[in-house]
Amino acid sequence: MDKIAVLIPCYNEAQTIKKVVTDVKQALPEAVVYVYDNNSTDGTAELARAAGAVVRHEYKQGKGNVIRRMFREIDAECYLMIDGDDTYPLNCARELVDKVLTRSADMVVGDRLSSTYFRENKRPFHNFGNSLMRTGINRLFHADIKDIMTGYRAFSYEFVKTFPVFSKGFEIETEMTIHAVNYNMQVENVVVEYRDRPAGSISKLNTYSDGMKVIHKMIQLYKNYKPMHFFGALCALLVLLALVLMIPIVNVYLKTGLVPRFPTLIVSGFIALAGIQAFFSGMILQVLAAKDRRDFEYRLAKINEEKREKLG
Repeated sequence: MDKIAVLIPCYNEAQTIKKVVTDVKQALPEAVVYVYDNNSTDGTAELARAAGAVVRHEYKQGKGNVIRRMFREIDAECYLMIDGDDTYPLNCARELVDKVLTRSADMVVGDRLSSTYFRENKRPFHNFGNSLMRTGINRLFHADIKDIMTGYRAFSYEFVKTFPVFSKGFEIETEMTIHAVNYNMQVENVVVEYRDRPAGSISKLNTYSDGMKVIHKMIQLYKNYKPMHFFGALCALLVLLALVLMIPIVNVYLKTGLVPRFPTLIVSGFIALAGIQAFFSGMILQVLAAKDRRDFEYRLAKINEEKREKLG
């Protein structure tokens, strides 16, 4: 088992990967640097290997697929994940790692948004999307994560081996954040500098399509992890709609004894039934979610035991 494993997912980062690997080795000379190449066509893998990194491959396209492979194959006491585009200076790497190794943090978030991100990043919709996701997730999950979409993070062995990766692409950062918050894992924030990509280096993140995937992932995980809140809100919405349709009909009936717009009354009744069904669905799923959290604690204990055995 490595003491520190630095994980660098890469797709066509030939312009910057050599510098990133070199900077990592200077900042954390005791770490093992792993570059996982995701079907690059520009010689990224060869340049990373020449710089001294351990190069492996993931042939299923997408950042989520790369991280799944990394987490499955590598055992380490501390994992530092960083992008291969040279947007993150390594002067904070030691602080992120030490919070895992000495403070037993499960995930340490490299917070770009509190430093230079909004000044350096030239894509206004990315700025808006990052702020939107930070606000949405913190409010929905009652958390205080400073940067949801950062690719600069440190993890404990326990986090990595209990994290089920379902995302295929860039929504993986959202999934990691919500996993840590939902299971009450220790999350800490470290303010890090951010610099925009060098000229000629192209971002692989599509502002609109990947942004919609991230929002969809946030809603999906909220439904899975907070089912009573999700289905309770749906129930309230449906019952309110049913009342809006039904009240005028009831008023006319009380005054005249007649039932006008009979089809509307039937529709409002079915909407109210759907709301009631949503409420009970939320109750059932909430019980299952509570059971999953209890089971997670057993899994976490098993992972801890496994880690002690590997450390000898």
